[in-house]
Formats: sequence, structure tokens, C-alpha cells
Amino acid sequence: MKLNEKIVCKDGFEMSVQAHESAYCHPRIDNAERYEEAEVGYPSQYEPMLMPWVENEERPLDTVYAYVPASRVSLICAKHGGIVSGELPAGVPHIKVEE
Repeated sequence: MKLNEKIVCKDGFEMSVQAHESAYCHPRIDNAERYEEAEVGYPSQYEPMLMPWVENEERPLDTVYAYVPASRVSLICAKHGGIVSGELPAGVPHIKVEE
């Protein structure tokens, strides 16, 4: 099982994005070529685009978001200026943000 380094976006937004047999993802296996859904956790700020998948609405910064579509993860990264460090699970599209 590989844990991905948390994502840091250009505007400072951070979140953990994981996909492996113990994560809330699809497929729920280690080392898939492509993940359709991933587990997002502990965002650094409230992100309305994640709320349909929130586990604990009372604590949106201190919870996980299960089975978030890979396309939504990519859109959130793009919304926050793109990824400056960290990594996405295999098969989760990385939208390049032009400056």
C-alpha cells in the first residue's frame, strides 16, 4: 500500500488524496492502473465542491470524504490554481493550469 503525499495547491489549499485497498475509493485495491473514485481527507479550508461526500458535516476540515469522483478531485485542484507539491493516485487526471 502506497500513501500519497498530501496535495498542496498554488493558492495554499491542501488535502490528502488516497486510493488503495484500505481507502474509500473505487476500485478498492492497491496499485490500480486507474481509480474512478478516491478518498479525500482533511482539507485545509472549507471546499463546497467536496461537501456531497463529507463524512462529518459538523467538522468538514477534520474528516474524510469517501468515494469522491476522480474528475471532481481534478477540478478542485484546478480551482485552487493547480498542484505545486504532493501527488494524486494513479489514474486520477491532473489538469494542467496555465499561468
